[in-house]
Amino acid sequence: MLLHLIEVSIRYRWMVLIAALGVVLSGIYSAYQLPLDAIPDLTNVQVQVVTSAGSMSPIDVERYVTNPLEKELSGLPKLQELRSISRLGISLITVVFDEGTDLYWARQIVDQRLRGIAPMPNGIGQPQLGPLTTALGEVLQFEVRSETGAHSPTQLRSILEWQIAPSLKGVPGVVEVNAHGGKYLAFEIQPAPERLRALGLSLNDLVTALEDNNVSTGGGYMIAGSQQRFIQGEALLQSLDDVRKISLRSADEGSPVFMRDVAEVVEGSLLRQGVATRDGRGEVVIGMAMMLTGQNSRVVVQRVKERLDSIADTLPEGVRTEVIYDREGLIHRAIETVGRNLLEGGLFVVVVLLVFLGSFRAGLITALAIPLSMMFAVNAMHAWGIAASLMSLGAIDFGIIVDSSVIMIENCSHRLGLAPPNVSKESVIRDASIEVRRPTLFGELIIASVYVPVLMLEGSAGKLFRPMALTVLLALLGSLIVSMTVMPALATLFLKRPKLEHGHEKPSLLMRWLTAAYRPIVDGIVHRPIVAVIVALLCVGISIPMALRLGAEFMPRLEEGDMLIEAVRLPSATLEDAVPMSTAIEDIVRQNPEVRTVFCKTGRPEIANDIMGVHQTDVWVMLTPKETWREGVTRESLIERFESQLQRAIPGVRFGFTQPIEMRVDELVAGVKADVAVLIYGDDLKQIAKLG
Repeated sequence: MLLHLIEVSIRYRWMVLIAALGVVLSGIYSAYQLPLDAIPDLTNVQVQVVTSAGSMSPIDVERYVTNPLEKELSGLPKLQELRSISRLGISLITVVFDEGTDLYWARQIVDQRLRGIAPMPNGIGQPQLGPLTTALGEVLQFEVRSETGAHSPTQLRSILEWQIAPSLKGVPGVVEVNAHGGKYLAFEIQPAPERLRALGLSLNDLVTALEDNNVSTGGGYMIAGSQQRFIQGEALLQSLDDVRKISLRSADEGSPVFMRDVAEVVEGSLLRQGVATRDGRGEVVIGMAMMLTGQNSRVVVQRVKERLDSIADTLPEGVRTEVIYDREGLIHRAIETVGRNLLEGGLFVVVVLLVFLGSFRAGLITALAIPLSMMFAVNAMHAWGIAASLMSLGAIDFGIIVDSSVIMIENCSHRLGLAPPNVSKESVIRDASIEVRRPTLFGELIIASVYVPVLMLEGSAGKLFRPMALTVLLALLGSLIVSMTVMPALATLFLKRPKLEHGHEKPSLLMRWLTAAYRPIVDGIVHRPIVAVIVALLCVGISIPMALRLGAEFMPRLEEGDMLIEAVRLPSATLEDAVPMSTAIEDIVRQNPEVRTVFCKTGRPEIANDIMGVHQTDVWVMLTPKETWREGVTRESLIERFESQLQRAIPGVRFGFTQPIEMRVDELVAGVKADVAVLIYGDDLKQIAKLG
């Protein structure tokens, strides 16, 4: 088969080159369409079940909501793990399935099990599936800001909920828009017990009156001439005055009594468990665009930004949106780093080929194997949905890619120099290519066999390293195909017969120097093999203790360019005290010129796929580009400075330093934000707390 492939490639060399050009063009298109992200998404197959429990205490939430739901959800097929957390007014259960389970199938069977659950007690909402997103789903965050200060956080929250969020949910790839900060506007009725008692009314009378006077119903239609008129009975409450005018007792029962007679009706808010601040300005409203699982984060971020720009003119006067965090900058930095390293590595390999092969034509032909193999790999990555990231592209070794092509072209050049003039060039290159087909094939297969075990990894390790192994294997396959087809075709067209010296091919000056230096070393090793073996064993023995002392890490730490500080207070801390604390943190952090902006998010948002307590605050520190930092300032020195300043100025608060994506991956994959966690089980909460 290989013999036939080489012969056909030489015979139809122009068609082979046209096909190679097609691979390059399609590879450029695929590269633009390729999903881009900084790191692979390590989130396991999980479905979150969120249940709102009003103002119920955490213990009651665990007793009446979380525990019964866990019992109902246990026993699902392919279930791997079931973990939960109960907070004030909310329950979050994370159902983790075996790796390889289809996520949509998993959500379907969880939803089917939830539908069979009996209705929840009064005051508790029905269990809902969490958004179809992952740990890397929060791709963009923006502030809804009042330039004039004429809009309160409650009004800004309403603008976000009713104007901005519905528009952003229509963006392809956006699954949900979450809101953090501000207050959810509500009509609040504050009864006066003494008035109710004097008029013989109860709270149930108020609730019944509200329900009866807040309805809308249809009444069919009537015919007026040749036209149809629809009948509608509408009594929806639309303002505070509408609530105040509700009749609690009609004139037939004595003096009419209205809601305003027995209660104060004012604007209020729902019970909230989250607040956001920014740059020391106090409370703000932040929106978070959450990406649908499997989408291209770079494209989704661009679409959301375009939609925010398009709806800017529709917002109330003085209100605008400002993007404060997005994944696009990180993606560009990561891909720029990979691209720069690949370009530098490719140029270095080309220079080495030109120098060592001793022929500009041979070196240039061999170097073409790099872009052709890469474009082949990019096309396959696009077809299989493999995202381009630091892990997938950063593992490509150009020296491995050009190995088979170097062997092929070097042998073709050597055979051309030795062949008689009357022998055709095509036959010489064909025989030379066939001669080395076996070592080139075996060399590629041996290298590929090293990466095959990586494909067998499961769980988070598989998600992290499998794209790397697949990308390298695809590039190796492309290299093998190029060496068997394109290289013989290019050699036939452009390779010239080298000049001979004493019947042999004249080596380059560098190769003559290297040969002169290497020859005595080889002679010494051949004559003293025992010494060579002993030296090799000593080198191995010395390296063993050093290897044992090397640290081990699951994945290389990605420099995201931004920082996240976790501030933890006592569990009994209040939400109201979080605003002055987070404002003080922002004022301290902003004193450093390397900080572009800083915002704090305390507690949890409404769509609680991350249910932090009100004693937990995430401080997002957005840094300026590294090239603008003061001389001598590093990320580690910034962390040390932040830690010393914050510990000194804000006592009673523990601070931890991490990065946005790193924190979210740790939390959603393992359920905790730390690298190491100890779980203590038992029935005695006091004893558990003591042991903890």
